[in-house]
Amino acid sequence: MGQKDKLIKKLKSRPKDFTFEEAETLLKYLGYYCSNKGKTSGSRVMFISEENRTKIELHKPHPRKELLDYQVKNLVEHLTQEGLI
Repeated sequence: MGQKDKLIKKLKSRPKDFTFEEAETLLKYLGYYCSNKGKTSGSRVMFISEENRTKIELHKPHPRKELLDYQVKNLVEHLTQEGLI
């Protein structure tokens, strides 16, 4: 089982310790690229998939590294809806 499959399995279990870095890695595996809105974007990060023509906006957590429960839930729902996981 590769890293992509491990991350998908972990995300589907909706863990409390799913980090922003893990989400970023998984989204890159799924064809998304990171696009900050410039220097004024703050901690909001947009992930864009040109293939699926979809966008996912995540708030980069600080000072912690883990995503909040609602962020993990929204990420699972979006990726499931797109048929990516």
